[in-house]
Amino acid sequence: MLLESILRVITIAFSIYSFMLIIYILMSWVPAVQQSGFGRLLAKACEPYLGIFRKFIPPIGMIDFSPIIGILLLSFIERGIKIVFLNIFSLIA
Repeated sequence: MLLESILRVITIAFSIYSFMLIIYILMSWVPAVQQSGFGRLLAKACEPYLGIFRKFIPPIGMIDFSPIIGILLLSFIERGIKIVFLNIFSLIA
């Protein structure tokens, strides 16, 4: 019961952040939206994470692939955390 609740919270948190990243990426196509309060809020939440990848993955032409890598890595991190929690709880139970 506790394990299911923890895994559900982890899944929801990672899903919300992934959607935030996708919305932030799509907002880059409309500069006026980026300058809104919501856009600045998303920038504060997403830019630190995406900035890590932008240091290592340069844009190719006008296309920035770093958000794609960031979202994929976020998915791998979520899966890894779930596996760790499942292993910890299987040892305890």
